[in-house]
Amino acid sequence: MSSSEPTSPPQYTPPATLPPVQPQRNLPLGVAILSVLIGLLGIFLVVVGVLILVAGTVTSLPMGVGFGTPFHLGAMVIGAIVLIAGLIVIGIAVALWRLRLWALVLGLIVLFFVMVSYGVAHNFLSIGFLLALVLFIYLLAVNRHFR
Repeated sequence: MSSSEPTSPPQYTPPATLPPVQPQRNLPLGVAILSVLIGLLGIFLVVVGVLILVAGTVTSLPMGVGFGTPFHLGAMVIGAIVLIAGLIVIGIAVALWRLRLWALVLGLIVLFFVMVSYGVAHNFLSIGFLLALVLFIYLLAVNRHFR
């Protein structure tokens, strides 16, 4: 290039467009506490399920009875059910933490059935019924946070 040739001005490049910012949803303190407690319950159920599975296996082996005994099979089925229930409960706890709407609906349904069971037993003034009622009302009050 020679010095007599005109140089073109630098080309303007517009700034990159950013994706729209999603509004940040705040996790209500009560939902955080509930999800942590439910998660701890799920971890407890997983541990108990594994212990039942191990107990069913270990107790049938030393006696020389084998794997076909009713105790062993019953322990394996119950342990598997408790283990799966624990994993499901952990999933619900994570979904509550992430403010998923399906977890809110599931929680409200479970609390409703708990209150109905106490009502059928005419235990309206029991701690279980009152706790379920308070949690039900609280989850209804914070439902706008869920998506």
